[in-house]
Amino acid sequence: MTTEAPQPSPAAAPAPAGAPAPAGAPPFGGPNRGPGGPRPGGPGGPGGRPGGRPSGGGGRPRGRYAPRRKVCSFCVDHVKNIDYKDVDRIRRFISDRAKIEPRRRSGVCAKHQRALRLAIQRARHLALVPFVPYVPTVGAMRR
Repeated sequence: MTTEAPQPSPAAAPAPAGAPAPAGAPPFGGPNRGPGGPRPGGPGGPGGRPGGRPSGGGGRPRGRYAPRRKVCSFCVDHVKNIDYKDVDRIRRFISDRAKIEPRRRSGVCAKHQRALRLAIQRARHLALVPFVPYVPTVGAMRR
């Protein structure tokens, strides 16, 4: 009694590198797959990155800014030129870290964002608006 390893059938054997795919077979192992066929686990399947987030927590964080489209306050007020001496209006577009707020956060159009940047820079040079945030030092000497 001799035991031989079962030989794979010729139909199940992989095709040589230059041979055409059998008729009716999808190209590259199937729709939306590369030449290697489906990956084990697949996208969204079991597995994933080791030590990763629990399921449902992948991708970018949502809700960073308000989803509603903002309207440029300068366009609504029909402002032609943004005055650097109008500190109350300019200060709304500066963060607590004394940085100019981006358009996606402030809702200002591109044309008025450029004019706002210029007005903030002019106001900074005249010390109407700070370059750096105010950090109070309590009882500490600065060297």
